[in-house]
Amino acid sequence: MTTRFYQLTASEFDWKITEGKTIKAWGFDYTFPGPVLKAKKGDTLVIRLKNELPEPTMIHWHGIRLPAAMDGTGDVQRPIQPGEEFEYRFVVPDAGTFWYHSHYNETVQMERGMYGALIVEDENDPVFDAEKVLVIDDVKLNANNEFKKGNAIQRWIERHDGRQGKTILVNGKEKPVIRINAGQTERWRFINASSARYVRLSLSGKEFRIIGTDGGLIEKPIEVNEVLITPGERIDIIAGAFEEGENFLIETLAYNRTTVVKTRRQTLATVTVRETKPSIASIPAELRKIETLAATGAAVNRKISFEVDMNFKHGVDFLVNGNMHDRDKPVYVDELQVWEIENTSMMDHPYHLHGFFFQVIEENGKAPLYKAWKDSYNLKPKSKIKIAWIPDNRPGEWMYHCHILEHHAAGMMSHFEVVDPKNGSQRTTHHHHHHHHAM
Repeated sequence: MTTRFYQLTASEFDWKITEGKTIKAWGFDYTFPGPVLKAKKGDTLVIRLKNELPEPTMIHWHGIRLPAAMDGTGDVQRPIQPGEEFEYRFVVPDAGTFWYHSHYNETVQMERGMYGALIVEDENDPVFDAEKVLVIDDVKLNANNEFKKGNAIQRWIERHDGRQGKTILVNGKEKPVIRINAGQTERWRFINASSARYVRLSLSGKEFRIIGTDGGLIEKPIEVNEVLITPGERIDIIAGAFEEGENFLIETLAYNRTTVVKTRRQTLATVTVRETKPSIASIPAELRKIETLAATGAAVNRKISFEVDMNFKHGVDFLVNGNMHDRDKPVYVDELQVWEIENTSMMDHPYHLHGFFFQVIEENGKAPLYKAWKDSYNLKPKSKIKIAWIPDNRPGEWMYHCHILEHHAAGMMSHFEVVDPKNGSQRTTHHHHHHHHAM
């Protein structure tokens, strides 16, 4: 196994989203998104982050099963101050499409570009002619291409809906052209890095096959003509083979998640199919086996609810189990967790669990379409899901939250501790880091 070293600098820089439009981005290594970090399954990653931003920051490694101390949240580390460096060091135990992003003042920092892809490969991966990492985001800009602050009403809407911008970016560019050779088959890894936008992905209605989700490959390819990717989620698809001279759009279709501002169908990118080339792609019918953790109908040992409360002060509160920034009960290493998560509200919320993968065993009483390892899953309005997961021996402070950044910041999150029964609780004092949730 290899140790891979990366040095990252977080700073402000000019970034061209099209020839005519330049924005003042915040990001890693002067690119928006940050560099694609690559590793092989089992490698150790060592990432030194130097903070040259005007405010503190820290990095969450989304979907990586790493030690609690490396999770990059205010529960486990002191935010990295301007001018300081911090070294993250962890093994990447799973192959798949992951990403890294700021977990400090996220509503500002991630909107400005503080994220990037982290790809972990495995020698058992299916063979493709090429692969593309496609990070989708949207930004809200004013007429001068500055990040828009908005008046009181717009800020209320943003708090309610989450921040949705009209400018949609793929890998930091507006409506890029993506090229693929006819006759070839590629792995396209999609990451939804937007604050709140639900991406209902369509390749102009063409059939494509899903092969992976948050935690890597699923059991076998699933043929679809669209897929919903909520903030934080990843979907890997088989793209191709296409015909020479074909042109089509990668689009996001309208999705109604009970927001004040409705989304419409929009173009993410254009695909141009170039001359035919021979293919070496070989994708097995069985991608891998996923062991079932718990059957549909398994007994629940914890109930969690995501709630939205209207009040007079700022119109809307986002709660977990009746609290803002909730504190949930500890879980014990190796004890099967079957959690029922209920969304009592009229809005969708993407549920994200830090540091661990879960299986959705039921949604409104029914088993899902296919088995998958997930760390983010959409909670539809007035719905209940049942998830199963096992905390392995990585004791410490963890959290779960809504991945609509504005809802997370407004309180829709919960902290909990994973306890090794042999050593007891390691928790000394618990800090609610409200300072980095300032609106």
